[in-house]
Amino acid sequence: MPIHPDFPYPLYLVISEKDCVKMNWLQVVEEAILGGVDIIQLREKELSHTEYLNKAKALKKITDQYQIPLIINDAPEIAVEIHAWGVHVGLSDTQPLDIAEKYGDILKIGWSLEYQDQLESPQMDPTHHLGLSPIFKTATKTNTVTTWGIHGIQEIKLKTDKPLIAIGGMNQDNAGQAFQAGANSIAVVSAICGSSDPRKAAELLKGLLK
Repeated sequence: MPIHPDFPYPLYLVISEKDCVKMNWLQVVEEAILGGVDIIQLREKELSHTEYLNKAKALKKITDQYQIPLIINDAPEIAVEIHAWGVHVGLSDTQPLDIAEKYGDILKIGWSLEYQDQLESPQMDPTHHLGLSPIFKTATKTNTVTTWGIHGIQEIKLKTDKPLIAIGGMNQDNAGQAFQAGANSIAVVSAICGSSDPRKAAELLKGLLK
């Protein structure tokens, strides 16, 4: 799949501390970057604002060091405060139009695509990229509706020019297939966070995205 000029980040790590079972989560981040991760999203759903902000600041120090874009999940105010590259929201979060109205275009807005008819929504106007979620069922994300599968990537690719990020059950067995089907980026959680060697896991995944 050719690299999308608006999203030249083929390997996308979604991280939370609880998903990092074998080493410190900030160690996982650094190892994953050294292995080839191109962009990182911090997703913490059960923290206070202050705890989330502190984690975001700690992560931003590392992503800045390696010049890796950082996305904050479902907290545009934190994304703005730490000067993150972007924010990612789902259907039950603050919506793209509200974010754009409040903050202008200082954040790249990612929006989870759970229904095909979202493509007709006015929310698409300020949306920079789409998280096609989930491709396959996954234990790290259980509150979703449509399971897209590889065919779903091909179908959505025909209907939008926005960058597509495939997330949900992505691993070494299917990342290459999803990329070939039209995903511009492959988002992984457990495939890196659950590995005892996150750098090697990232290297292997990156090698599939050619």
